[in-house]
Amino acid sequence: MFTKYAYTVDERFMRYAKIDTQSDPLSTTFPSTEKQKDLSRLLVKELKEMGIEDAELDEHGYVYATIPSNTSKNVPVICFCSHVDTSSDSSGTGVKPIVHRSYDGGDIVLPDDETIIISPKEHPYLLEKKGDDIITASGTTLLGADDKAGVAEIMDAANYLMQHPEIKHGAIRILFTPDEEIGRGVDKVNIQKLGASFGYTMDGGEAGSLEDENFSADGAKITVYGVSAHPGSAKDKLVSAIKVASAIVDALPKDSMSPETTEDREGFIHPVRMQGTVEKAEIDFIIRDFETSSLESHESFLRNIMDKVTAQHPGARATLKVTSQYRNMKEVLVNHPEVTAYAAEAIKRAGLQPLKMSIRGGTDGSRLSFMGLPCPNIFTGEMALHGKHEYVSIQDMQKAVQTIVYLAQVWEEKSQQ
Repeated sequence: MFTKYAYTVDERFMRYAKIDTQSDPLSTTFPSTEKQKDLSRLLVKELKEMGIEDAELDEHGYVYATIPSNTSKNVPVICFCSHVDTSSDSSGTGVKPIVHRSYDGGDIVLPDDETIIISPKEHPYLLEKKGDDIITASGTTLLGADDKAGVAEIMDAANYLMQHPEIKHGAIRILFTPDEEIGRGVDKVNIQKLGASFGYTMDGGEAGSLEDENFSADGAKITVYGVSAHPGSAKDKLVSAIKVASAIVDALPKDSMSPETTEDREGFIHPVRMQGTVEKAEIDFIIRDFETSSLESHESFLRNIMDKVTAQHPGARATLKVTSQYRNMKEVLVNHPEVTAYAAEAIKRAGLQPLKMSIRGGTDGSRLSFMGLPCPNIFTGEMALHGKHEYVSIQDMQKAVQTIVYLAQVWEEKSQQ
């Protein structure tokens, strides 16, 4: 079906990657950065050029569009979703994507900083990509394959479907979101306006991967209150909130319960930001586990550490505030097994073996699932995320385009007249 198709996914991705769309976790606006809309406006323009007439960008930075149904069957409306923002962990300004044609299986040395080397020793998936065309950044920025690879794949699949009306499918909604990287990706999405029954985020990793389970997540903030005094006359008076906060972090387990010491289905408590003065200091944590019920025990463990350390510093006091963030999509998807099953069938039709995986993190899909849109996550090829070692295979992206098209077909085939 795709033998004569001239894919546009790589050209699109290279163009999108150059647009700075970093989100900002410290911003109070929505979207957190206006520059995310620079890409979103381009996407609307390109969708309209394909003939998708209702493509629009709303005031919150969401792109909505519809590929109309071309079948007489009663097919549920499905949605494909990716996010336009890139991580704040590494610069997204001045991205220079580079194509390494027919990758030879060795180290990839990035030209703008030759100390940045993408090696199959640290990135074993590269060994499976020998002969592929690999896209990297130049060494001074991230690449932005997370999630501009997904954006480009949805755009190319839309282009294919609009050019091939013989491929029968129901109505397909396209959703591009801002601020996913800072956990706000669907805060203002209009589910009623979206009008889809089921969805798929295109935000996964290696080719063939299909994720229907993710961490459940809470955020926690410890606020420490000290006692300020002039340092020249502070003996037996001053209690430093900074030192108490530091002692709380130091009291966390060194060999367990942290991202750097856990894997697979193990959860963690992770301090991600600390700031303060002598009088008041704050520590922000993320708390993760695949079992939602385990979050409470992690939070109790953290509270006990806080209370114990605070008791060792007379005059100090501390509070812990927990905020729910997102939950394991499996809790919703287990009631809609066809959503994941159809995706697995589409991956097989694309010539790949489906790889059922769990996400040690979250996607827009995890929150969308609890907003009434059951939404597993499909591969894009994006690897080594959020840093200068990020890369993506063009051939993986092409397989993702095929998977989207086949998935639209599967839903049509499985539906009744």
